[in-house]
Amino acid sequence: MTSPPALVRTVLGDVRPEDLGVCDAHDHLFFASPVLPGQELCDAAAAAAELTAFREQGGGCVVQWTPYGLGRRAADLPRISRDTGVHVVAATGLHQAAHYAPELPAELRKRPAEVFVAELTTGIGTTGVRAGLIKVAGGFHALDAHARWTMTAAAEAHHATGAPIAVHLELGTGALDVLDLLCGELGVPAHRVILGHLNRSPDPVVQREAAASGAYLAFDGPSRAHHATDWRMPEAMRALADAGFGERLLLGGDTTTAAARSVAGGPGMPYLLRRVRPRLEHALGERLVARILTENAGRAFAVARPS
Repeated sequence: MTSPPALVRTVLGDVRPEDLGVCDAHDHLFFASPVLPGQELCDAAAAAAELTAFREQGGGCVVQWTPYGLGRRAADLPRISRDTGVHVVAATGLHQAAHYAPELPAELRKRPAEVFVAELTTGIGTTGVRAGLIKVAGGFHALDAHARWTMTAAAEAHHATGAPIAVHLELGTGALDVLDLLCGELGVPAHRVILGHLNRSPDPVVQREAAASGAYLAFDGPSRAHHATDWRMPEAMRALADAGFGERLLLGGDTTTAAARSVAGGPGMPYLLRRVRPRLEHALGERLVARILTENAGRAFAVARPS
């Protein structure tokens, strides 16, 4: 029996991976957390303006990693996507426990995997907007009980739906522990795992081992103060490409505060294409950078539906 084709699940419906265009593989149109008081991304007009600015730089798709309970504004995403002409992929899943105050809703505490599956297959709440990935998070150099519980539920949801799992690595650490749990213990194929923020802990040995597992490495959040991103990123990505791992690389902006948006004077989503892309083209060549922004993203975020 032939398996159905893998498609990327956007907020306007499933699309072929090759139709995504240039993809920001990790960003946020909406985000609100008690960890970042007063810095919420909650303005729909500003979100649309930012997406338009990204499109004007050649952008075609933004993957929003905002998970359950952190102000995803799922009902607003289809209109913004339609009005701007940019594909948007929404997330289910859970962030670190600190982002949920005082505690998780009862439905998540009792049956997280069922909630994730429902949001991937039926829709987020009553919006009918289906999520296209599962977002989870590790801790600083470790996986606490919340991370293990969340990742276990994410693995169950992956096995039921084929959706990819995107992982926030705290300050870029804990990648190998995440892979040991998700892929070793829980049976998630490594190529269905996207590791975020590895560039924030630029250990070439860990980066190469993570890439060798088959997981995707998202170099995201450029131009952040005190993060070893911009000036080390080209060299790190070139080393991985030279080692044969160019097809495992992704690029994202990870805009998490209103002040960081380009429409508010920050780098925002367009910075990824306006400044980061030319710098990487100098180090990696235009052809590889184009593949990272298009083909790699299409494969990474395709929902490989069970046959």
